[in-house]
Amino acid sequence: MYTEEPQNEHLEDENVQSSTTPEILKATSANEHEETKETILPDTEETKPQMEKKGSCPPQGTLNKAITNGAILFMIWCVVWAFSGPEVLPNGSLFGLLVIFYCALIGGKLLEVIRLPSVPEIPPLLGMLLAGFAVRNVPFLSDITYISNELSSTLRNTALTIILVRAGLGLDPQALKNLKRVCLRLSMGPCLMEACSTAVISHFLMNFPWQWGFLLGFVVGAVSPAVVVPSMLHLQEKGYGIEKGIPTLLIAASSLDDILAITGFNACFSIVFSSGSHRFGMNTAGGLCALVLSFTAGTGWSKEKVRVQKIIGTAWDIFQPLLFGLVGAEVSVLSLKSNAIGLSVGTMSLALLIRISFTFVLMSCAGFNFKEKIFIALSWMPKATVQAVLGPLALEKARMSAPHLESYSEDVMTVAFLAILITAPNGALIIGILGPKVLTRYDKSKVKMELSGLELH
Repeated sequence: MYTEEPQNEHLEDENVQSSTTPEILKATSANEHEETKETILPDTEETKPQMEKKGSCPPQGTLNKAITNGAILFMIWCVVWAFSGPEVLPNGSLFGLLVIFYCALIGGKLLEVIRLPSVPEIPPLLGMLLAGFAVRNVPFLSDITYISNELSSTLRNTALTIILVRAGLGLDPQALKNLKRVCLRLSMGPCLMEACSTAVISHFLMNFPWQWGFLLGFVVGAVSPAVVVPSMLHLQEKGYGIEKGIPTLLIAASSLDDILAITGFNACFSIVFSSGSHRFGMNTAGGLCALVLSFTAGTGWSKEKVRVQKIIGTAWDIFQPLLFGLVGAEVSVLSLKSNAIGLSVGTMSLALLIRISFTFVLMSCAGFNFKEKIFIALSWMPKATVQAVLGPLALEKARMSAPHLESYSEDVMTVAFLAILITAPNGALIIGILGPKVLTRYDKSKVKMELSGLELH
């Protein structure tokens, strides 16, 4: 009897526990369900206002920026209209300038957006050039777009000054000292060879006088840092060719190449437009002075040089669409001769082949293998910035003071336009495709690991 009672009590306790555990589980599951509801409901309640904000008024995001910028531009246009009057209306110089600027800006952005997966990036300046060409030759746009020669000349001279200052500030004295002879050979030899070959070919093929042939040679003889430098920096970041310093060599030599081309053009320009060809005019010496002064100032600024380069870079971002848009707008299809395009392409192509071959020969004794020499020679062909600046200068001078020389200056302008159109995209594609295939890749992480291991020991 005494033994049965504890057993019964124990059984009752187990029944009570068994009956209460489902209720506890239900209660806990109910509490968890309520907690999940509480956690879900605030999220849904928070997302509803966000969904409502997207379609709310006032608009937000990209639409808001577009409307705001459009309103600001419209107000600026109204203010300018109040001061200048008909200049901001169709057929006015300011109106034409705005049309070319925005068309060139849109053309450059389109080339940045439209990219093929296996094709390297095409320089935006090509889109700017084609946009200016379209403005000049599309019937409706050409009827309402007019820019005075004085305004166009001022803008091109300003762009030339910015280019010269950037070239002077971009020269690295230490890199030039380290590269020494190779850099000098690469910067001077191909430019001089192409200038001389262009003078000879244009004299016999295009019936150019010798002084005009050398002027044309220095116009097309300059390589474009706007194409070469970004492409080399892209390869340098990935480690291609850095063991032998190929990207650094091409970046440093491109600035010196432009300096030589601008200096030679200034000398030929003074000879062509001098009175009687018995004296050298000094009106083009300002460009060389700007280059030398910027280089001298950059060597003394040290750390502050970077801040100045950023300011000059911002100014170039504004003047670049204007420059290439104005260059494209100078070329008219109606004014071109029937055989001008063929002769221009033939002259430029033959001189370019001589330049590439001579560059390969100059790099033969510089410690590069066969593939690297081929890459350097082909990378030294893109043309853009200097041609856009120097090409219209002769045409502008001829219109102002020597109308009888306008036909030669138009041919110079045509060759410069075709040189940019053909060599800039092809040069960028060759550098982007050929570089990873022929250059040796140097892994920077291995160097860091080796250095860290040496430090530990």
